[in-house]
Amino acid sequence: MKTFLKVIFNSEGTKPSEIVGRLRSLGFSLIKGEQDMVYEWPDSATADDAIWFADKIQATLQGFNVYFEIETLD
Repeated sequence: MKTFLKVIFNSEGTKPSEIVGRLRSLGFSLIKGEQDMVYEWPDSATADDAIWFADKIQATLQGFNVYFEIETLD
């Protein structure tokens, strides 16, 4: 399972480099293409794990004036 993340930055928000650093601390890696980052799950991950992780992403980015979109695929 993989969770793909797309981040929309705001010119009035936090620097992109700081946002990327925070997301890397959660285990995300930068990728090229439609999505900006990816998180690769262990084989035992469930859909409930993905929801828990979405909450963690939101808490990590709260207050930084960015938007994000996630897509988790099996």
